[in-house]
Amino acid sequence: MKITQILLTVYFITASSITLSHDLRPIFIDGVQSTPQSLILRWKIPSTVPRNQIPMVSVSDGCQSEIDPQIALRGDSYQAEQTYQCVTDISGKTLSLEFPGSNPSLTTVIRIQPYDGQLISGLLPPGELNWEIPEEPERWEVAINYTRLGLDHIWVGWDHLMFVALLVLIARTGKRTLITVTGFTFAHSLTLALSTLNIITIPIPAVEAIIALSIVFLATEIARGNNTTLTYRHPVLVSSSFGLLHGFGFASVLREVGLPTTELPTALLFFNIGVEIGQVIFVLVIFGATMLMHSVRMKMGDQIKIGFSRARVGFITAYFLGSISTFWTLERVLTFWA
Repeated sequence: MKITQILLTVYFITASSITLSHDLRPIFIDGVQSTPQSLILRWKIPSTVPRNQIPMVSVSDGCQSEIDPQIALRGDSYQAEQTYQCVTDISGKTLSLEFPGSNPSLTTVIRIQPYDGQLISGLLPPGELNWEIPEEPERWEVAINYTRLGLDHIWVGWDHLMFVALLVLIARTGKRTLITVTGFTFAHSLTLALSTLNIITIPIPAVEAIIALSIVFLATEIARGNNTTLTYRHPVLVSSSFGLLHGFGFASVLREVGLPTTELPTALLFFNIGVEIGQVIFVLVIFGATMLMHSVRMKMGDQIKIGFSRARVGFITAYFLGSISTFWTLERVLTFWA
């Protein structure tokens, strides 16, 4: 590869990584009905959403707000509160997100505590802005919502997926990949639970920086092309070690939105199940692409075979992902002093 091509690649990767590296926390709406006619809504929006794009939350006909909400930056979230007076029961009412401009395509988690009923929860995928308050909690509501939240998080969690992709390249065979990914799963499941339950806490900015650095580490190992290192000989040790840190990253989402106290084990379990389902699908996609590439190589000439060699593909992938994660590492370290 020519020097000019390398420089252009780094440029475009760095430019695009600003878009890919984003805050993955969802919007969170918490509602409490203090009296049969009063509904207090509080919502939190990640601070990475521009202040002039912060949404307002409204309730459909029959509920009127008392005063305009005051938006304040607290910690790493914008927070607002609004009180509505409703002339009829809140069931059947529609909560709506109203953005001044573009929708940042974040998932929205909703929890409503009726005056004399059970906690009701809902989840809006990116792009959906309206949610109707049901009369009572649906069966398996918490399990379904938190599974979807886990799926959403892993599929937009580029750093986690990049780490898994590099693990697959290092593991190489199906058996070694199974062992390696299983070690990663057990490790991040452990710290996900410990962090979400506030048994162990680590500053999230530091965790996110180390997660980006873990991708740089794997990319460097692949780019070096030395198959005798500890990483290649025992990839499960690396996946388990860094998996502990990735678990704290997953937990940042649940710590932000909270867990329903009456359904805490269910919510925690199914969020993790959602993450694992997304992870398994991603690994299967990688194996499918590998099999397709192998099939193409068998049908092409020698020159094409060299261009599609496993080593060449691994090097290009490591170079690409390593460049992005290096930028993320620097970007996240700089937030320590922001």
